[in-house]
Amino acid sequence: MRLFGETSGKNAILITAAADPEQAVRDLVKSAFGHAGQKCSAASLAIVEAELYDDPRFMRQLRDAAASLRLGAARDPASVVTPVIRTPGKALRRALHELDAGEEWLLRPEMADGNPCLWSPGIRKGVGPEAWFRRTECFGPVLGLVRAASFEEGLRMQNDSEFGLTGGLQSLDEREISRWREAVETGNAYINRPITGAMVQRQPFGGWRKSGTGPGAKAGGPNYVLQLARWREEGLPSEGAAPSVKTAEVLDDCVAALPESEARLRAGARSYAKWWEEEFSREHDPSGVLGEANCFRYRPHGRVLVRGTNLEADDAALVLLAARVCGTSLAWSVDRDNGALRSLARKEGIKLVVEPEDEFANRLRRERGRHDSLRAPKASPAVHRAANEIDLQVIDWPVLANGRIELLHYLKEQSVSETLHRYGNIVRRAR
Repeated sequence: MRLFGETSGKNAILITAAADPEQAVRDLVKSAFGHAGQKCSAASLAIVEAELYDDPRFMRQLRDAAASLRLGAARDPASVVTPVIRTPGKALRRALHELDAGEEWLLRPEMADGNPCLWSPGIRKGVGPEAWFRRTECFGPVLGLVRAASFEEGLRMQNDSEFGLTGGLQSLDEREISRWREAVETGNAYINRPITGAMVQRQPFGGWRKSGTGPGAKAGGPNYVLQLARWREEGLPSEGAAPSVKTAEVLDDCVAALPESEARLRAGARSYAKWWEEEFSREHDPSGVLGEANCFRYRPHGRVLVRGTNLEADDAALVLLAARVCGTSLAWSVDRDNGALRSLARKEGIKLVVEPEDEFANRLRRERGRHDSLRAPKASPAVHRAANEIDLQVIDWPVLANGRIELLHYLKEQSVSETLHRYGNIVRRAR
């Protein structure tokens, strides 16, 4: 299994009517056309709220800014837009030459100096929510503009993607910023700044959905090295904290069902509580840059599927506890009925499916997109193949009572970077 992988998809910047138009243009042009748009984090789309989209001054500024970028060889330090890495393939050729119904060129791309790899920036206006360009990654210097009736519609379109690497917001409205921070579904999120150029520690890099595979730790973040090891339990964690009321209820049920495992379950619950409080429930900004917030944080997976074929009963109970701590919902599959597990699952409202390995693998394929992750210790090759076919990450590590490692499997990492100055003047955050 690959430990870390990236696929870009269509990265979008949402620009609202409350944005600073000059700043939005500057950041959008840099994000879309730097490196000829061939960074995996480059902006392929701008979703613009109607009031600004319909403003001819904004469109003129955007067109002029892109048209003024200097084209040239990569060896020339004055070049801003440089050649693409190879002669454009089918998708990029179409993006450079053909418009779909309802679209028009705000800025038509042109080949420069007879070089089939050197193209001036192109901006497609009128790209519809379901248009070919909206759904196809072309990986070149072409930007699509999508009109959104409102901030909320724009946010829905931004999140409507199979991918989730980078995304941006341009807005000076604190209410929009707050809402976007909580709702955006992308691994790296940027507010009032370009969406390219992530730095180690400051903006650990890695995406959600199809933009990341494997355990999912971000490059340049605090957990990246952890995923390169294979961890095993040599003893129970000695440090811990009191579990929350809701977690304590699950713990009591688990201990009642498995009294012989009480010591391990209580040690695990306390370790999970400690690390949730100290690490996973908090936002971290270790860089502390003046004028810029760079928050690293965790978000729960929406739904984790557990294959319990190779799980001991106390391992299964620890999975229940970890998911409760993280706020992650579970679905469960086993190859044979287990009375204790069935009783625990029923109390937690978790559906337990009993099915052989081949049926489980086939169900995985049918349920593409229903689960965020598969927790399957000692997963069989057949399960790995089925999961790989549907781009579902498989976490096959042993279940641990140590919360610093085990809780990682129920959470996604996210970096949120926000500019906190206006043209050099530090501004106070309302939040």
